[in-house]
Amino acid sequence: MIRLERRSEPNRLFAGITPVLAVVATMIAGGAMFAALGADPFVTIRTIFWDPLFSEQFASYSRPQLLVKAGPLILIAIGLSLGFRAGVWNIGAEGQYIMGAIAGAAVALAAYPLEAVWIFPAMILAGAIGGWAWAMIPAILRTRFNTNEILVSLLLVYVAEQVLASASTSWLRNPEGAGFPGSRNLAQYPSAANNEIIAGTGMHWGVAAAFIAVIAAYVLLSRHILGFNIRLAGQAPRAARFAGVSPNRLVLICFGASGALAGLAGLYEVAGPARQISIDFNVGYGFTAIIVAFLGRLHPVGILFAGLLMGLTYIGGELAQIMLGLPAAAIQSFQGMLLFFLLAGDVFTNFRVRFGGRVAA
Repeated sequence: MIRLERRSEPNRLFAGITPVLAVVATMIAGGAMFAALGADPFVTIRTIFWDPLFSEQFASYSRPQLLVKAGPLILIAIGLSLGFRAGVWNIGAEGQYIMGAIAGAAVALAAYPLEAVWIFPAMILAGAIGGWAWAMIPAILRTRFNTNEILVSLLLVYVAEQVLASASTSWLRNPEGAGFPGSRNLAQYPSAANNEIIAGTGMHWGVAAAFIAVIAAYVLLSRHILGFNIRLAGQAPRAARFAGVSPNRLVLICFGASGALAGLAGLYEVAGPARQISIDFNVGYGFTAIIVAFLGRLHPVGILFAGLLMGLTYIGGELAQIMLGLPAAAIQSFQGMLLFFLLAGDVFTNFRVRFGGRVAA
């Protein structure tokens, strides 16, 4: 008989090496999957992880794209990590990302064709409020009616996708677009464009916001009483209540922060790389950020590196689709394997395997 026995405290060694083991296991399992699809596993892994950074043929394009892809993942994951540390489970960042993009783009399109310096700051504010407001729905339902925030936040993603479809085909559609779905191209509207801060690097304002969020989260968790309360609520909920920490207040704060950051990520994406509100605007950043948060061990610095790694899989995955003819679903499965092996490794962090059973009396 094989059984799992909970450890008195998490194994620090396993906690430290689990992300590395998860990446290695993902490469092995992913290589087997690629081989089953008829691709050379070694060439595929090299194409995903090596060529975007070091190949002379692709690096000049791929290196700037690394920051473009990693920026929204880091920004969203930082917000999610605050809630996850406190035991507050926001699974609906994708919906908050969408609503932030819609709110920010709506401000720009309402002001079009006015040129003014206040437009982009107003878009940033609207994006944050849009994501925050969408996150407040599951937060308030949790605190007032004790609903399950996992289910509510997740189901609201599908509502947000319907709002996105409506905006793309109706009230935000480009009146000069010959009836095609999608808003005006914000890149052609100077006051609303999220352009690169340093040309040729991929560093736009969304990437800068991601780095600022990493620093702010690190200071919050290590130096501020709110960060202490967040960590205490996640590690010892009963002790947190005895210490006077309000669970409902933490739910509102964590959902609000994660929603606002997800909304900002959506705004920076629609005003930059995506350029417009369209039916297929959302590409799963809100869900992938969950993998980034856990791969980074819910630590701001870890999330920074995990976001860069996951951004690399996006770029390398696109390259593998083009060069090797792999289906997009295979790349998504490859990314999902990372979370699977990470969570599997966490089992051994919190439990030890025991062999043999109890002798019946």
